[in-house]
Amino acid sequence: MILFTITCLVSCTTVPSKEHPPLQVVSNVDVAKYLGRWYEVARYPNWFQENYYSVTADYELAIDGSINVINRCKEGGLDGKLKKAVGTAKIVDEQTNAKLKVLFYWPFYGNYWIIALGDDYEYAVVSEPKRQYLWIMSRSPIMKRLQYEKLIKFLAAKYFDTTLLNITPQVKI
Repeated sequence: MILFTITCLVSCTTVPSKEHPPLQVVSNVDVAKYLGRWYEVARYPNWFQENYYSVTADYELAIDGSINVINRCKEGGLDGKLKKAVGTAKIVDEQTNAKLKVLFYWPFYGNYWIIALGDDYEYAVVSEPKRQYLWIMSRSPIMKRLQYEKLIKFLAAKYFDTTLLNITPQVKI
């Protein structure tokens, strides 16, 4: 449970602005390797995940080539009510497969950019061009502290305010 006690390791007081270079995505995503379950390790606060715990995302290839997205969480606490949201993602940059649009509530698509990815797809970092949303994801409910610290440094160097990240408490659901 190391991540529950981690505080910000690198302070980055900058906020998204036009002065920062454009956000870059990873050079290649093997969609087949990316599919499956991801656990949310940390996120920027946002209105649509307020008071959510044990957040997971499952990605499955759909018959039409799009990606089914199934998000689950516990509302209000680790023992809270299980909630589920089902959406669809489509790849919008076929050169890298790292830029997607995700739809949960028609007609509103959100940008889903993969900006960091472990060599073995053991972690992923997802954001969007304006750096207003940010998620650190892992294949396991708890990320190793050293890996998390490296990602915090990476994000600070990419002009993310890492002090805004909130650790997501996890239990398997």
